[in-house]
Amino acid sequence: MSFDPQTLKYDARGLIPVVAQDHATGEVLMLAWMNVEAVARTLETGRATYWSRSRQAFWIKGETSGNVQRLVEMRVDCDRDSLLLLVDQTGPACHTDRRSCFYTALRDGGEIEIMTPEAG
Repeated sequence: MSFDPQTLKYDARGLIPVVAQDHATGEVLMLAWMNVEAVARTLETGRATYWSRSRQAFWIKGETSGNVQRLVEMRVDCDRDSLLLLVDQTGPACHTDRRSCFYTALRDGGEIEIMTPEAG
């Protein structure tokens, strides 16, 4: 059965939220957005391609940093309104040079940084 990205449920801006997760460890790496074309490009190329809401442009993860996300599997949630990308992540996923964008924990009423930038 062939998959058509048009069958997903996108928001009013034509976007769908996407969680990127390390396929080997299960670690949640980041949350980003895709439109129909970004979904198609990701499936065609095997490289995570997102839509930048701030730049209003496509960005291929790792295109400038070298911290590439190679697609292992794309999953669609039960409501068809969000995606999970299982990826092979090269280097840090976060633009702050951390492995994950989720490096701040809320503990005992405060924020605690639980991950430091990777040495580059």
